[in-house]
Amino acid sequence: MKIIGMIPARGGSTRYNNKPLAQICGKPMVYWVWKHSKEVECFDEVYVATDSEEIKGIAEAFGAKVIMTSKDCETATERLYEVSLKVDADLYVMVNGDEPLVKAEDIVKCIPDSIPDDGFYVSNLMTDFSNPVEVVDPTNLKIVTNTEGVCMFISRSPIPFPKGQMDYSYKKFVGVGAFTHEALEFYHNTPRGPIEKIEENDSFRFIENRKNCYYINAHCKTLSVDTPKDRVQVERYMIENNLT
Repeated sequence: MKIIGMIPARGGSTRYNNKPLAQICGKPMVYWVWKHSKEVECFDEVYVATDSEEIKGIAEAFGAKVIMTSKDCETATERLYEVSLKVDADLYVMVNGDEPLVKAEDIVKCIPDSIPDDGFYVSNLMTDFSNPVEVVDPTNLKIVTNTEGVCMFISRSPIPFPKGQMDYSYKKFVGVGAFTHEALEFYHNTPRGPIEKIEENDSFRFIENRKNCYYINAHCKTLSVDTPKDRVQVERYMIENNLT
């Protein structure tokens, strides 16, 4: 099975401009994501996918292969779809450019042993919340799956609500996912549904259309960088744990 790793790195951002180039321990954030992705032994290749010439130049300077994508891509999954048109593979694994703490041993957990006969497969990673305060933070996406790991709902609100019992470990979204080209084609050709528009999470492109979207608990340490404050927290964690 040919597997490609892809790191989406958009230049503009309404919340954190040029976020992939935010400095963490003296290197741009996208470098740390690329470094961990390159350590995944089953990846045939790893690409940074960007719409920014500045990001392209910096990524190539530290050794990354870069694919230029359209500035019109509204989501990282749409950027991955563009990559799938340029690079042939059986499976495309997206490692979000704002996940500098996710390691190679975590990334591989979204990769199936085999692809279903119909060629359609989508999976993402999640992990347990370690801080109860994060559960009520709307920047963190909460994941609910059925007993087979198929995603039932995603929300910025704390779900499920603990009415019947408190014995539950809330799960949060980790920006790593695997897609076949068939799944990416479906995503590209299917319009956004009402829930996707409300919650602003593109997994709903599959969920709202009754397509299985698996969420696998990686039990990993993660802190996605959405704000400058997050960058400081990640840098502190990396220094304290000798990860530089």
